[in-house]
Amino acid sequence: MTISCSVGITAHNEEANIGQLLDRLVRQELHEVAITEILVVASGCTDRTVDIVQEWSQRDPRIRLLIQPQREGKPAAVNLFIKEAKEDICVLESGDTLPGLDTIEQLVLPFRDPKVGMTGAQKIPVNAPDDVVGYLSHLRLRMEHELCLEIPRLGELVAFRKVFDQIPPDVAMDEAFAEALIVKRGMLVRYAPEAKVYNMGPSTIGDFIRQRRRNYAGHLHLKHKYGYRVSSLDSPRVLRIALEEVWKALRVILYLVWLASLEALARALGAYDYYIRGRKHVVWDIAWTTKKVEMKPTEEAPKGP
Repeated sequence: MTISCSVGITAHNEEANIGQLLDRLVRQELHEVAITEILVVASGCTDRTVDIVQEWSQRDPRIRLLIQPQREGKPAAVNLFIKEAKEDICVLESGDTLPGLDTIEQLVLPFRDPKVGMTGAQKIPVNAPDDVVGYLSHLRLRMEHELCLEIPRLGELVAFRKVFDQIPPDVAMDEAFAEALIVKRGMLVRYAPEAKVYNMGPSTIGDFIRQRRRNYAGHLHLKHKYGYRVSSLDSPRVLRIALEEVWKALRVILYLVWLASLEALARALGAYDYYIRGRKHVVWDIAWTTKKVEMKPTEEAPKGP
């Protein structure tokens, strides 16, 4: 049985990304899921976002534009989407992200279980981890992924059953509040790591702090006013995951020491063979453990010419 869903996009001045986002959505690889409509809520846009969405709506009748003349905050945009969505399963995506080719399918399939009330995608940054801020973005989302495998903390791209009409206007973290509503109704929140959503992490220290500052303040407001604590506020659990990352880094250093030591030993023995014994190893001393190639099930052997 096919699961139908409504997709909502919240957008404010997203002319740089909205076109390729819509292109990705209309070309989703779907087998057991159907996207019946794509609603774009354009909030106070002063760039070409509205024009681009209108152009796309001429290409695909599922795309519909909802305009908010003034920017009223994300809760208002989400509430408008919920009001206009016709399906019971709602998918909500930020306008500055991109889904993978089968992301919507992977995100919605868990709703085959009637106990599931909400799912969330795995966030993957597209900026390279070549500098401090880029590396921190990758590290933070890698740790968040590990956290979500234990206790879901959803954002950027989520799907939920339409069991509520709106979220309060004072809630900055709309996905987290939706989590709270779903949990309160006795339904399950599931992390769907196979559903991947790509975003651009901050590229400056100022933006990194600005993003993390507003998120933390929003989570504290949700905790103190509405009594819901997101998993990232579980300090002992986060600390344990951080220590695991520290151990991984230390293990790399240890392996580098081992590599350097073994390479130095091998070179010393090779020099002894050549200079002292006069041995050139024309007939190799076989390393027998290298003679059987065993491919992992997920890997594909390279094809010959």
